Amino acid sequence: MTITATQRYAYTDLPRLMGLMTGDEKHGPAATSTMDALWVLYDRVLRVAPDRVDDPERDRFLLSKGHGPMAYYTVLAAKGFVPESWLPGFGSYASPLGHHPDRVLVPGAEIGSGSLGHGLPIGVGTALGLRAQGLDEPRVWVLIGDAELDEGSNHEAIAFAGPAGLERLHTVVVDNSSASHARPGGIAARFEAAGWSAATVDGRDHEALYAAFTAPHPGRPRVVVAQVEPKSA
Repeated sequence: MTITATQRYAYTDLPRLMGLMTGDEKHGPAATSTMDALWVLYDRVLRVAPDRVDDPERDRFLLSKGHGPMAYYTVLAAKGFVPESWLPGFGSYASPLGHHPDRVLVPGAEIGSGSLGHGLPIGVGTALGLRAQGLDEPRVWVLIGDAELDEGSNHEAIAFAGPAGLERLHTVVVDNSSASHARPGGIAARFEAAGWSAATVDGRDHEALYAAFTAPHPGRPRVVVAQVEPKSA
């Protein structure tokens, strides 16, 4: 089954759409670091659509890096999940677009984001649940930030998913040099040690992202480390 999001805007429209969201708690670097990975996923990879948000055969995208959701809201608006008219109200009392996405309020959002480190464990559980239901086509995608790898919950999820052979599970780590702890050999090496298929790419290069997102990895979960400019730059 093919599920395709509605094409409403082009990538070049995203800066204007994001600019509609104002306020003192925009977490700009957290948002802009994810823009390109989110766009490639929603534009070319994810099998999702505004009119199929409850389709059991849809892919599941889980935004764990939820404290900077403006790029996420921008891409959802560009693809028709939420109206553009919602964007200027970002973070206001009556707006459904909060400083963390709420799955009850935001069409297309699979989880409510909260504490760092919770998204990947939920992704593991989601992949296991789909397997138990015999749903072999849907893929689970989780987007995390490199700083979330400071949380032990993610390492438990990484250690479990590899030996469990969760090949429908995909993780995108947006690396903007925010992690507090060193990663000898790089972030990808941590996942590879647990049996994951891994790639590290330029997080602004759409073709490199697409190739890494769609590379085959039979029998293993997949991680793509998307390197972007340091948060402090």
